[in-house]
Amino acid sequence: MGNTIVELDNVTRVYQQGEVQVRALRGLNLTIKAGEFTALVGPSGSGKTTALNLIGALDKPTTGTVKLEGVDLGSQSRKQRSQLRRDRIGFVFQAYNLIPVLTAYENAEAVLALQGVSKADRKKRVMSLLTELGLGGMEDRRPSQLSGGQQQRVAIVRAIAANPVVVLADEPTANVDSETAEKLLEVMGTLNSELGITFIFSTHDPRVMTHARRVITLVDGVVSSDEYKEPR
Repeated sequence: MGNTIVELDNVTRVYQQGEVQVRALRGLNLTIKAGEFTALVGPSGSGKTTALNLIGALDKPTTGTVKLEGVDLGSQSRKQRSQLRRDRIGFVFQAYNLIPVLTAYENAEAVLALQGVSKADRKKRVMSLLTELGLGGMEDRRPSQLSGGQQQRVAIVRAIAANPVVVLADEPTANVDSETAEKLLEVMGTLNSELGITFIFSTHDPRVMTHARRVITLVDGVVSSDEYKEPR
């Protein structure tokens, strides 16, 4: 494994729901190194999604520090966090979050366009990835013309096209059938092993846990167990 890229140090996150305070994280300590293929698991309310949102600079901790490549995300301005999400973090959501009026190619190139990458370089990178993930010839189809598994593959291309330091996947297999889920996990596993892309999953899916090479169980906002496994 490579250098530490994600570090959570004694992180708490408290939400106010009406008059009630909800403690989603209660002093979470966590380190992720480059090249890991890690699943965050645990019961509903254990803090998995909250942790992913903090790592993804979508939220700030109440106390403690969250660092990405040594940068304290809590100290960054809204604009700086937005740039970090654009340039250093890839996201894969369970609902795909593709833009309906755009083609598969246009959805996949969106982040690169925001980064100001030239049209020629965008096309080379995106078409190569679409082909690699079994979507060659489908680049002009809109999301409504793709199956759930194909839409999720477009989302994966979008997430990795800009060469992020880490890809965060929140329940990425939740809306696809078992066969498609297995294929998606194999694709992401290959991207991890062959290209060294770091993946962190938040999941309830036993299939993701089987593929993961590190499984971190959260209970009540802290790490309950942390298990490393041999690659499949």
